[in-house]
Amino acid sequence: MQIGMIGLGRMGMNMAKRLLRGGHSVVAYNRASSKTDQVVFDGAIGAYSLDELFNKLSTPRIVWIMLPAGPVVDEHIEQIREKLLPGDIVIDGGNTYYEDDIRRAKLLRKSEINYMDVGVSGGVWGLEEGYCLMAGGDKEIFQYLEPIFKTLAPEEGYLYCGPIGAGHFVKMVHNGIEYGMMQAYGEGFDILEASPYAKSLNFAELSHLWNQGSVVRSWLLELAEAAFGKDEKLSGIKGYIEDSGEGRWTVQQAINSGVAAPVIAISLMRRFRSQEQESFSDRVVAALRREFGGHRVVKDD
Repeated sequence: MQIGMIGLGRMGMNMAKRLLRGGHSVVAYNRASSKTDQVVFDGAIGAYSLDELFNKLSTPRIVWIMLPAGPVVDEHIEQIREKLLPGDIVIDGGNTYYEDDIRRAKLLRKSEINYMDVGVSGGVWGLEEGYCLMAGGDKEIFQYLEPIFKTLAPEEGYLYCGPIGAGHFVKMVHNGIEYGMMQAYGEGFDILEASPYAKSLNFAELSHLWNQGSVVRSWLLELAEAAFGKDEKLSGIKGYIEDSGEGRWTVQQAINSGVAAPVIAISLMRRFRSQEQESFSDRVVAALRREFGGHRVVKDD
């Protein structure tokens, strides 16, 4: 299939490359033209303006937006809305708040433009391992786009979650769970670091051990092993953990739904606290976010 990709950041660039490897035609646009040049080298068709992007796409045109959640997505949708034709498809694959999806879909529906929200998980490893995809929107459109989803995802790695907003709602909860899991690992290693056995323990080896049949084994522990292998005490980074929004939305949804979610809520509060006073557990969580998503870490002086 042919697809236009808007946004070639950490995720968008690798998704474009995976689609190219899968035999799809990708027309790629990024505000910074150097990113467009880079993916052209890998076989994409370069577009250096939104007009050029649309001129190079066949109808019905499929446009995947891979941009940071918030106003920048609205800005791009406003820019492309007049360029879209009835039957075209817009996919938002960023970490968008699901209520924004509902609003944007309603706006585009007036012009008979189809909209899908797709939560994407996989971080910087997705190019090789594939991306877990959670899709919301019209089921017929989902089925039409399945060749794209099959290429991006590993086997059984994508799911139709329901109507508009469902994909990003599920991804929001997914990220809330992620907050809690990383916090638990961070606290566990913090207890070990403060114990009388700290000097005799190698945390990379311990992370590896726990992935051999233990009930706490996970990909996050594989990433912990990699992080500790590079810097056993994570002394090169500060335990400053950014809050990218999804945890807040998950906690707010729990409040709105009357659902108790103390682990996720406390994990969110710990991120706020880390920005004022760090601990070893914060360093662990910061290191994990760097390993799976390429997220920025603050270097220790």
